[in-house]
Amino acid sequence: MANSKYEYVKSFEVEDEVMFPNLIIIRIDGCDFSRFSQVHKFEKPNDETSLNLMNSCASSVLVEYPDIVFAYGYSDEYSFVFKKTSRFYQRRASKIMSLVASFFAAVYVTKWKEFFPHTKLEYAPSFASKVVSCASVEVLQAYLTWRQHDCHISNQYDTCLWMLVKSGKTLSETQEILKDTQKQQRNELLFQQFGINYKMLPVLFRQGSCLFKTKVIFSIISCFYFLVEETVKHDENGKPVKRLRRRETLVHSENVAGRSFWNEHSSLHKDLGHFAKDIGKIEPDYVKSFQFESRLLPLTWVVVRIDGCHFHRFSEVHEFEKPNDEQALKLMNSCAVAVLEEFQDIAFAYGVSDEFSFVLKNKSELYKRQSSKIISAVVSFFTSTYMMRWGDFFPHKKLKYPPSFDGRAVCYPTSDILLDYLAWRQVDCHINNQYNTCFWMLVKSGKSKIQAQDYLKGTQTREKNELLSQQFGIEYNSLPVIFRMGSSVFRLKTQEGVTEENGEVSGKQVEAEVVVDYSNIIDQCFWQKHPHILSSS
Repeated sequence: MANSKYEYVKSFEVEDEVMFPNLIIIRIDGCDFSRFSQVHKFEKPNDETSLNLMNSCASSVLVEYPDIVFAYGYSDEYSFVFKKTSRFYQRRASKIMSLVASFFAAVYVTKWKEFFPHTKLEYAPSFASKVVSCASVEVLQAYLTWRQHDCHISNQYDTCLWMLVKSGKTLSETQEILKDTQKQQRNELLFQQFGINYKMLPVLFRQGSCLFKTKVIFSIISCFYFLVEETVKHDENGKPVKRLRRRETLVHSENVAGRSFWNEHSSLHKDLGHFAKDIGKIEPDYVKSFQFESRLLPLTWVVVRIDGCHFHRFSEVHEFEKPNDEQALKLMNSCAVAVLEEFQDIAFAYGVSDEFSFVLKNKSELYKRQSSKIISAVVSFFTSTYMMRWGDFFPHKKLKYPPSFDGRAVCYPTSDILLDYLAWRQVDCHINNQYNTCFWMLVKSGKSKIQAQDYLKGTQTREKNELLSQQFGIEYNSLPVIFRMGSSVFRLKTQEGVTEENGEVSGKQVEAEVVVDYSNIIDQCFWQKHPHILSSS
């Protein structure tokens, strides 16, 4: 980061490390997937294709993040368990859970056509995530027992509900019939009225799905060892670095938290620990007490800042123009506009390069100010929108792999401190852009990257401006403002004339479209021109 007088705002950032040796679980849930399933006409009570898509996405997550060794999912949720020795991203909760939600959303959009070739993806899906910090392997066992029990109860209820609806009952009538019914009563209802033996329904629906990494893949005939060579990164020359990794396995089990299932797979108790005994009834409140959750301080300005993950590599692989690719920046801006349209509580956004900061109104009660839900919902929605709009900005360039973004939320107690935060980001934009412009002009002129870095070491603003002007004929202040100023995204307010009952015409403030602007937001004139942005109303 560039140094400036505004850097004190970093002191408001709070560390959220999950203390070692607690086991880390990241649980993601589809945001408003009831609506999503209706719009996309998913089969009720279970759409096997959509479940297979979720499983495929979860498999990709295990491939992308080697520290995730086990996953369990059903319906529109998935829980990912990290190995007990994991130091992934220094165990920072916000970074880990936002990355997983972002990557999952990106893969979901990527694979949609593979699973639904004849159904258009109507809008960008998003996923909320949370962190569960398991103090022991027994807590992990209790958590998995709880989630699989919830799978069974939810599926049994939904199966009854939709069979009754399909038989002609209204939704309200069906809910009244099922009110306070127990497991046995629901089984009898299915069998007696519809001839359905619940235990004979596909295990995918009743038991959910679990994925784990193992060297052993079980086939129908025999078992064999299977290691897969995968690209884990690219070196500085762009060549893939490959390593042997364990392959993920998808299975269905009646009791994924059972001692017999767990202990028959040596990789599981090696990576996570042994289950000493089976457990019976679980109190959900006990498991929920281990959720790593914080509520953002009330009446503070909340900034959700997202950053592209490994975007240096992403920009190289996709051959972005250096030092700035205008189309890539406009794609980011388009995604930011979509975020403001989706989340009405976001009042303002500022972006540069592969980052964007979203400002929530200080009186916002979005998701009851749950930090993890706000961060993951914004990040995953931004990511899936990025995927869906890629072709609009790069119609002749194939997206070679899904990008991901991480995020964090920071509270700022006053609007003055918030404005200093935004000023810090714009100062950083200017310093980094000026440096990068000089750097890439030197590289394009024939210098190596190391030579260009040495040449620029210790130079000040004036010296960089002179370098650009004298060696390359570039006047820095004449470069496009999108590069120099970054992008501000906000809603306009317009004045409309409204005729009252007494015949007088009064003005009424109404919200207009979301716009992108390239202004100096350090200057108070910008905020005086748009006072509604930070209005407390």
